[in-house]
Amino acid sequence: MSRIKTALSLSVGVTALIAFNPAAAQTSDGEQVEGGQDSNVIIVTARRQDELLAEVPASVTVFTAEALERTGIQQADEFVQLTAGVTIVSGTAEAGDTQINIRGINGARDAESSVALVVDGILKTNTAQLNQDQGTLRQIEILKGPQGALYGRNAAAGAIVIQTLKPGDVLEGGVKVSAAEDNTYKASAYVSVPVGENAGLVLSGSYNTTDGFYRNRFLNNRAVVDDQEIWSVDGRFVAEFGDTELDVKARYADLSGASINFNAAFHLPNFAGVNPAFFEDVNAHPFDFYSNIRPTNDQKTFETSVKVTHDFDGATLTAWALYSDVDQALTADGTSADFARYIPFPAGTPTAQAAANSCFASTAALTGFPVNQPGFIGTSPVPFIFDPANGSTFGPYSPTTCDGTQYQIREQTDISGEIRLSSNGDGPLGWQVGAYYLNIDRDVGVSLGADLGQGVTRQLFNDTNSSNPTSQLFSDNFNTNVYAAFGSLDYELADNFDVGLALRYDIEEREVSNQVPLAIDPITGAAINPGQAFGPIPDQNATFKQLQPKLSLRYGLSDDLNFYANWGIGFKSGGFNNQGAAAIVDQNFNQFIGTNVLINDQFRKEKSSAFEAGFKGSAFNGSVTFDLAGYYTDVTDMQFFEFFVGAFGLLRVVSNIDEVELYGVEFNANAEIIEGWNIFGSVNVTESEIKANASRPNTVGNKSPYTADYTINLGTQVVAPIASSFDLVMRADYRITGPTWFHSVQNNTSPTLFSGLLPISNLPGPPPAFVGDADYSITQRKAFGVMDLRFGFEGDNWNITAFADNLLDRKYLNEVIPAIEFGGSFLSPGGRRRFGVEAGFTF
Repeated sequence: MSRIKTALSLSVGVTALIAFNPAAAQTSDGEQVEGGQDSNVIIVTARRQDELLAEVPASVTVFTAEALERTGIQQADEFVQLTAGVTIVSGTAEAGDTQINIRGINGARDAESSVALVVDGILKTNTAQLNQDQGTLRQIEILKGPQGALYGRNAAAGAIVIQTLKPGDVLEGGVKVSAAEDNTYKASAYVSVPVGENAGLVLSGSYNTTDGFYRNRFLNNRAVVDDQEIWSVDGRFVAEFGDTELDVKARYADLSGASINFNAAFHLPNFAGVNPAFFEDVNAHPFDFYSNIRPTNDQKTFETSVKVTHDFDGATLTAWALYSDVDQALTADGTSADFARYIPFPAGTPTAQAAANSCFASTAALTGFPVNQPGFIGTSPVPFIFDPANGSTFGPYSPTTCDGTQYQIREQTDISGEIRLSSNGDGPLGWQVGAYYLNIDRDVGVSLGADLGQGVTRQLFNDTNSSNPTSQLFSDNFNTNVYAAFGSLDYELADNFDVGLALRYDIEEREVSNQVPLAIDPITGAAINPGQAFGPIPDQNATFKQLQPKLSLRYGLSDDLNFYANWGIGFKSGGFNNQGAAAIVDQNFNQFIGTNVLINDQFRKEKSSAFEAGFKGSAFNGSVTFDLAGYYTDVTDMQFFEFFVGAFGLLRVVSNIDEVELYGVEFNANAEIIEGWNIFGSVNVTESEIKANASRPNTVGNKSPYTADYTINLGTQVVAPIASSFDLVMRADYRITGPTWFHSVQNNTSPTLFSGLLPISNLPGPPPAFVGDADYSITQRKAFGVMDLRFGFEGDNWNITAFADNLLDRKYLNEVIPAIEFGGSFLSPGGRRRFGVEAGFTF
């Protein structure tokens, strides 16, 4: 609580000079709008109906078309960084891997998102679409707190509402190109064409390519670590037939690039006497990449939708349907070298012998190759604890073949639709009622294979005679049917007093079917999927239900000050992990090293109860505007991503943290110093505590994972006339992200696989088990600040801008994934400094 008081005092003191919100300045009615634009002319959809921003009884962050242009925003990871209390992890494992955290509620990897994405009134249903281009952007609204009652599925933490260009009755278009360091080039274009008197068509496209920031030293310093190439095309046709409007959209996107750009750090304090790097603070890690497998990531997206709107007297009927198909696949090096999965003794089968021969040969050829400390490549791939004189320590993703390969797929097809009837009059009562349906057909597979020096075969199962024989396989088909009914009432009791009630009831029916053939691991001789040890894995099904209410009110204390409050229930459906996951954790950890980790093949639904109250207003004749809010959220069965590594390979699962408490304060403001010069910013402080956690009981009292202690945004924008035909435009944004834990295990110790191996090792002694225990107190990401700068000239229909991303070249971590029983963490680095230039033209 002291941190909140300190931050609040600081915020109030700063307001008189610079009050700020880098995501958006506020209007005189307290709504956050980029550049201090007039809220009386901005239309938003914060309550699923078009209304003036100034009249919405909630705090809404809005990026208008002008703000999008002057900040260079295109994707979620860019506008999230300009929004108080919101953080993002994106693209560390694969392009579709996006986790947005809003005020302490995080979207767990491999579960559903916690943030709804609504584009042109249609709810997207695949988490892979959160950080994709969505066409020619015209407005973005960010709503915090549970929005399920209004926006539906996966809005437990908030909603992102996007509007793209709608065709008009005149020809218009534009093009934008940019070039930056690291062979980074971007281009986008659009054209809007009227078709007859009451119809129009928008076509847009984009192309991005970059070599990335990092290089693979083993593969001749090639740009294969975080390189990427993306192109997309979007079409939108809108026609009016009297009181009816038809809106048809189609989109295709193709991405190719790298995946899993991680290093590893060990956290074994009792090994530090041998090499201090065995006990490494994640913030001090020097990144180096040298895997012998070129990581790849391919993502193809196709979606099409149709929306029909018809105006009756006093009501509007809206119906839409969406088809979405997103296919993702990645290949990468493995993680198992240090646990000798691919050098079994004795090597019984021809496949096991071939894997062992490849591993020994590649190790001998690379003896002395400089891998990250405390790693070293000896003359033998045998782990050093069994061969102190000649053995090796690799870490994951080594230049040898000893860690095997991995191939992962996630293919998802969605069909969804909604029908809604809403009021469209000017009276004091607003209402809506509707129904929603969604079907998800998803295939998820994770295949580990022996690396025989011939690369990765891109299929989930390869027999023992192949060049990349499969040694472990998780593969499941998930089918989901969602049914929901919803409604809301908003009533203006007086000119200064509005109340609202929204309700939604969701039913999610989920099924899972295991797709792994009954086969034997050619390396270990066990079942290729541990869940098949006693025969086939049966199909499973479960149903998850939840009522989601939302209450809100706004009371005008004066013309310049509003009080608002809201309360709501958030919901995210439970689901299934890859079948066999629970068996792997139990066998390799609970039974082998005596841990008490509770992982199930089925994880529970997440439910939250969130309350928010605050004030928003203006002062000094509207030249200073502000929004001050406090919030409290109680989360039951928070879904959380866990990563396990060992001799079995790797495992990704979703677990539940039984109860997490979140509370905090947020302050946003804007000050117009003189016409054309604004200073703005925000501060968010979030306190959190794990109250109960049956999965890992020793973590009670720790903080919510992936939740920054605070975020601070500072910024300024200057628009100064240089000549009658163009302006000088300068914008600077500085974001400070506070300390962040990424796991429920924080200032805790834990036994590891080394704890089980040391007593049977060849080290002198041998050492007792506790010597292999890990200490995770050094896995918190430290606070860091990133400054972005844009400077250029802007005419009526053109602009040229120089920009610097991460101007101060601050090194920071994008993500830390502790693998608790492995004894270390997997680290992904953040972006470095990049200079570039951008030019645009519209007609």
